[in-house]
Formats: sequence, C-alpha cells, structure tokens
Amino acid sequence: MPEKPPILADKHHDAPSAFTPESLLREARRQKGAEAVAVPKVCLLDPDGDIVRQLRAEGRAERHQGWVCYHTDMWVFDLDGHEIGVVGCAVGASFAVLVTEEMFASGCELLISVTSSGQITPKGAPPYFILIDRALRDEGTSYHYLPPSDWSAAPERLLPRLNDAFEDGPRVLTGATWTTDAPFRETETAIAAARARGILAVEMEAAGLYAFAQARDRAVICLAHVTNQMGTIEGDFEKGEANGTADAFAVISRIVDRLG
Repeated sequence: MPEKPPILADKHHDAPSAFTPESLLREARRQKGAEAVAVPKVCLLDPDGDIVRQLRAEGRAERHQGWVCYHTDMWVFDLDGHEIGVVGCAVGASFAVLVTEEMFASGCELLISVTSSGQITPKGAPPYFILIDRALRDEGTSYHYLPPSDWSAAPERLLPRLNDAFEDGPRVLTGATWTTDAPFRETETAIAAARARGILAVEMEAAGLYAFAQARDRAVICLAHVTNQMGTIEGDFEKGEANGTADAFAVISRIVDRLG
C-alpha cells in the first residue's frame, strides 16, 4: 500500500493542538502592551476587502484597538443596530481559518464570510449570492480539522433558521460550492466535473471554514457572492452598487437578525 500524502498523514483529529490561538494572542498582547478586549459577538470576513474599503471611505468604521492579530486589522461598524467586527483581505482557507480561530478566541460567537466567487452552473446573470450549504474540499486546511471526505457542510442547526430570510431582498440561492486553493488552475475538465456534481460556484474559503465550524462546534455561515464568469466575458467582475457592498449589507443584516 502506498503511504498517505502528507496532507492526510499523522493528523489525529481528536488530539489537541500544541499551538493555540489563545497562546498566540496572549503573547501578541504582551509584545504590543495591549489589554484583552473582546471583539464583537458577530464578526465578518471580507476576503475581497471591498466592504472594509467602503466602510472606511464612508467614515463608518473604527479600528478595534484590542485586536492584536499579527496579520490583520479589525474594523468595527454598526449595521442596523448590530455591532459587527470585520477583517478584510483574509483570502484562502488557511488565512481565513487562522483569522477565524483568533476571532472566536477573542469573543466572537457568530462568523459570517462573504467572498466573491466564479459561476460554475449558470443560475442567471451575476451578481447574486449563494448561501453555501456544503463546499467541496479541494483545499488543504479542512483536512487538518476533519477526516477525509468530499464535502464540508454548514452547521445543521443554523440553516433552518435562515429559511425565507431573503425573499424580498437581493437574490440569494442555497447550494454547493467548490473551494479551491489554486484559482488559476480551474481547468475546463475541473469545471465540468464540478458542474456534474451540481456545484453552483467556485470560491476559496468555505470548505476550511465549515470544517473548523464542525470540529470546534462554532457558528459559521459562508456566502458566495457570484460576481463573475471567471473572466470569460468582457465586463466581468462587476459587483453592483458600491462594489456590491449595498447588497452584501442587506444580506448580512438578515442573517444577523436571525442568528445574532
């Protein structure tokens, strides 16, 4: 029998990690002379960074002074009466999960990720959103949290609470995505295989985030903002009003009302 590749070998998923987000944050606070200040209970990942840029341009966000992550800044803003902490530009499953671990270690109770994605199965002209119910694990991070399988699924306790939440707002579908580590290796063969599985779009974070959520029993919801057809047409990658943030805020607000 051939040996397992490193991504699958010696993982021992039930064993505790020697390196924890709590220890990292403890030392970061020591180095920076920072107090331990909780983050908002609802946090947002903005891999594209458009939400953070729009909030700052409008003067609607303040830097969270207690966020001591070495790699990112957190910004805090009000959304329809809810305090939200947002981190931008955490692209890819490994980076997104690193930041998410630190968020939950700092007081987060609900994490929402809104990432742009490429259309796999046409469901109308972009832009629109997909509430991701499962993500194909074509990345590396999820295999450190869960044993091998094809899919990472959204927390079962959360999805029913979002039924009918988006009926009169921006268009939101529910379905599966393909999470990849290598967006510029989306070959025609791979796209066809994803389409045959009923996958609606391709993105870079959801499989890792949902594996983390299952392994840690955390509340995580991932949205794919379908904004493009992977550059196969001219005028692609248009998100809508204010780089798509107007629609994104409308969708996020409904999720927070139901789950926050």
